[in-house]
Amino acid sequence: MQVGVGLPDTIANLSGDLMLQWAQQADAGPFSSLAVLDRLLYDSYEPMTTLAAAAAVTRRVQLATMIVISPLRNTTLLAKAARTVNALSNGRFTLGISIGARRDDYELANVPYRRRGRILDQQLLDLDEHWDNEAIGPQSGSRPDLMIGGTSDLTFGRVARFADGYMHGGGPPRAFARNATQARAAWADAARPGQPQLWGMGYFAFGETAAAQGTGYLRDYYAFTGPFAERIAQGLLTTPQAIAQFVRGYADAGCDNLILFPVTADLAQLDQLAGIIG
Repeated sequence: MQVGVGLPDTIANLSGDLMLQWAQQADAGPFSSLAVLDRLLYDSYEPMTTLAAAAAVTRRVQLATMIVISPLRNTTLLAKAARTVNALSNGRFTLGISIGARRDDYELANVPYRRRGRILDQQLLDLDEHWDNEAIGPQSGSRPDLMIGGTSDLTFGRVARFADGYMHGGGPPRAFARNATQARAAWADAARPGQPQLWGMGYFAFGETAAAQGTGYLRDYYAFTGPFAERIAQGLLTTPQAIAQFVRGYADAGCDNLILFPVTADLAQLDQLAGIIG
């Protein structure tokens, strides 16, 4: 299993210089990939633009959206943006997409929340067509890998029909294992050769101050889930031992790429994580 790290793109008041320092330092470390989250109505960076900037200051790590809320976006522009990031990074980009769950993002974008699943289904058809269209460039290099996130039965059907694999939205290894089993079963039912790529994620913070800030951030970021936000906050990984156990659990469950997202933007946190992973 490969282990990557998230950029702090949803941390409030983050400067562009610090964001690029994170990307450069992650590229120099033991991490396999660098990923971003997506939220429209939040003090956060736009994910595709952020990864385009990261492509310019990195040379090695895979770049990924985990995930982009694709129904909020025009499909043709999303296809072109994905091609662009993939070309700028010399083929290092993975596009992860899903419908998201935050109603306020859809209201702000003036996109019907109740139609988001049907919009995603059409986008999955259209993305393939747009990437085959030589008039929609850049055409340098290959198309990006496509991953789909979510937990519904429809999600796993979409993975099997359209995607290269599945992105899990976080939680303990046992939760990942359940969804990974569903993704593999849908893949087999669709008679797809091989196995789907399987990506997982978690959140980390080291030290009492960072952990306190991090739990507050997670409660705020996931407030739309109601009481479940507290469970997410309590799952924050705060010690080397917790990181090691989490990594082992995901590896045992068959995860291919595990992304550990920061909950503060302190570069010292990245240094400490690199020491543990390395």
